[in-house]
Amino acid sequence: MGTRWVLILCCVVGCLQTQARAETVKLSTLYWPPYSGQKLAQQGASIAVARVAFERMGHQLEVEFFPWSRAVKVALMPHSEYIGYLPEYFFETSAFVFSNPIGRGPLGLIELKEHPISWNHIEDLNRYTLGVVKDYVNTGHLDAMIAKGVQTVETVNSDEQNIKKVAAGRIDGAVIDVHVFNYLLKQQDLKSLVNRLQMNRQLLADKQLYVAFNNTEEGRRWRDIFNQGLAQVDVEAIMEELLFGEEEQVKSSLK
Repeated sequence: MGTRWVLILCCVVGCLQTQARAETVKLSTLYWPPYSGQKLAQQGASIAVARVAFERMGHQLEVEFFPWSRAVKVALMPHSEYIGYLPEYFFETSAFVFSNPIGRGPLGLIELKEHPISWNHIEDLNRYTLGVVKDYVNTGHLDAMIAKGVQTVETVNSDEQNIKKVAAGRIDGAVIDVHVFNYLLKQQDLKSLVNRLQMNRQLLADKQLYVAFNNTEEGRRWRDIFNQGLAQVDVEAIMEELLFGEEEQVKSSLK
């Protein structure tokens, strides 16, 4: 009897210690369906993966949605309540450290079906005017060409704007994630464009997505905790369910 009560007491103490260590982690994010969005199932595929990874380590995730530039800036503010932001492509920076991958996002070009973009090498795109979203990371080579001024681009605040500009023939194409493009074309205000637009046959990159943690002692600590939890998560299964689930069936325009 005494031994049993000791075991029970140890279990209770262990549970209380676990609860005491549990913390709420705050990350900033943006409306970028189907990866993140307030009204999406589980707030989007990337948020779902991150939430499960933190839960595996006994912690809770809270996210707050901002316009993209703001989502990055609030994470960097002194004494910010946000330990980082997501989702993000990897890029060279001293401000953030990146988690292990939380999914993949194929990056390509949207174009008019009647005027496809022809290219074999990235430099071939210099003869076209492309749309890009402000402060988005594209690819290293493409961003370098934009920075040098050899690639003509027009900058907008959202993927939706780029879709409309390509459809209207105001630009030759626009950089966009394939899953984002397929999702947006199913929305009421854009579905009329589905027969006019397509993804270019060639991808710019098949990119991985990450959580960007602040490059501070606290940020690196949470990055390590997150990676431990992420190792226990079937990332592909979550992404598959939320990107290609029955309610939001995505038919790749690359086929």
